[in-house]
Amino acid sequence: MKTYNEKISIYHGMASTIALNFSNNFFPIFAITILGATNYQVGLISSLPPLIALLMTIPAAVLLNRANAQKKLVAMSVLLARLMFLLIVLVVYLPSPSFHAWIFLAIIAFISVPNTVANVGWQTLISGMIKESRRGQFFSDRNRLLTMVGLVSTLLVGILMRDASESIVAYQILFAIAFVFGLLEVFFLLKHEEDVVKVENGLPKKKSMDWSIFKHSNYVWFLAAALFFNFAWQMAWGLFNIYNVRVAGATIFWISMFSVGSMLMQFLTFPLWKKWAEKYSNLGVFILAAVGMATTPFLVVLSTNLYYLTLIQTTSGFFLAGTVLILFNLLLEKSPAQSRTYCITTYNVLLAFVAFVAPQVGIWFLDLFGMDVAMYISSSLRLLSAVGFFYVYMRNK
Repeated sequence: MKTYNEKISIYHGMASTIALNFSNNFFPIFAITILGATNYQVGLISSLPPLIALLMTIPAAVLLNRANAQKKLVAMSVLLARLMFLLIVLVVYLPSPSFHAWIFLAIIAFISVPNTVANVGWQTLISGMIKESRRGQFFSDRNRLLTMVGLVSTLLVGILMRDASESIVAYQILFAIAFVFGLLEVFFLLKHEEDVVKVENGLPKKKSMDWSIFKHSNYVWFLAAALFFNFAWQMAWGLFNIYNVRVAGATIFWISMFSVGSMLMQFLTFPLWKKWAEKYSNLGVFILAAVGMATTPFLVVLSTNLYYLTLIQTTSGFFLAGTVLILFNLLLEKSPAQSRTYCITTYNVLLAFVAFVAPQVGIWFLDLFGMDVAMYISSSLRLLSAVGFFYVYMRNK
């Protein structure tokens, strides 16, 4: 039997999933098709949010720690972020079309400021509302349900707007609908029942950083392997967007089909990865996921056939499910219990830096060597990251 907050959290997650699926999924094709964005600008769509997150994570944590009630702060942050969708709708009406792509990127960067506050705040908020004994089952059920909601909503967009990839109005409708569901996000966030925390005087302040975490070799080796894996993984994100739209000629319909295939595969295989991890260990199974992830860039550039690309994106969802499910579990497993908070914060800050740099490196390789070689480099680095995790695995035996 789900509690009140668990039910409200699921409703909030549904609204959030639809809002993001109707916006973020289609930002790259909107920028390329309507705004005439360059390859460098397409890369920035992936790079700017983690850069802002890198700069804003600590200020967001300080702001949230000072708030007795975090619910309203999180809700207002989400509202500000979703209001920016309306600005994106209006971008095409501004003078100087040559600057439209840059204005769009500026809005994306600004959205990341309240988004960072909202993301950090929501994690803290929900962790205090869901009992520890319920978290595993609740988040497993919630993630599977939201994956299905995302799948259905993305499929509907693809079917209804399959011939509207070059229509400005189609994108404006998408982003306007995303804004409406953003308002529902705010509504359900405010419906949560939050216990107001009273700040006691005289309590010792926690250190802002505990550098002793770097004395734990298991954590340090995991951190190095995970950051390199994320670099290799995210290096291809901008390349995929450019290849799918510019080279393969994917429309809104096909971009939707790519996402639907991947999400369906993730939904079906999450339980399988969970079973394998419990049987063979998180680290041992993650090596398989990393090797599988290495095949995707190589396979993508073998053909521009959109049915083939849908198949590749669907099969890649199998390995993506393992990556998403196990990587965070590995972080918790390799972080010393007494300093886990510092380990997670350090990982997230360094990960944000990697997520900013990696897509730009991918675009740099594209300009230097062309699309095929850039993808081959990404596959090679992903495979090398699997070797890194194998080394960590052997150290622990």
